[in-house]
Amino acid sequence: MSTIATPKERVLAAALGEFAEHGVAGARVDRIARAAKTSKERVYAYFRSKEELYAAVAADQLQQVMDSTVLDPADLPGYVGELFDFYVQHPDMLRLVAWSRLEPNERLVGLGDAGVASLRTKLDAIEQGQRDGVLDDAFEPIDVLMFLIHLSMGWLSAIEFHTLEDATDPAVLARRRAAAVLAAERLFPST
Repeated sequence: MSTIATPKERVLAAALGEFAEHGVAGARVDRIARAAKTSKERVYAYFRSKEELYAAVAADQLQQVMDSTVLDPADLPGYVGELFDFYVQHPDMLRLVAWSRLEPNERLVGLGDAGVASLRTKLDAIEQGQRDGVLDDAFEPIDVLMFLIHLSMGWLSAIEFHTLEDATDPAVLARRRAAAVLAAERLFPST
């Protein structure tokens, strides 16, 4: 059974595509409205500014990744694999992250309350895993999380390497995923 998207959901979906393609500075609300099959005025009825719309899109994407992955301190390589799979299925998320790092406005890079809470939960889980002896405590929890995230998205976001191997080829993706998971296993062996 398929559900029909509400006008606001259509705006968020159109905005994701627009922000992923053009960043916040280059995105145009009139294009978002056109893609969402609504008016520019309706977009502004839902979101007071382009920046507020961006924050809503970023929060929605963050919620999706949080709902799709589970960080288990006893299986950090599994987490890397889950993140890799998520990013393969949601390439706009990677582009959104890349643009957020380039935008000059620090407000746009912020994670919002849900994002900060998610990071804290993951850091607490890693720290607890270290206290319990499940994880080596050679690295700070924040460094562990940063390594895991970058292992999962590194190859997918390093598009200069895509000229060497077809990033859409399932066999290439499987090899790259296996490499990321193996690297995580070598750094943080599963227990």
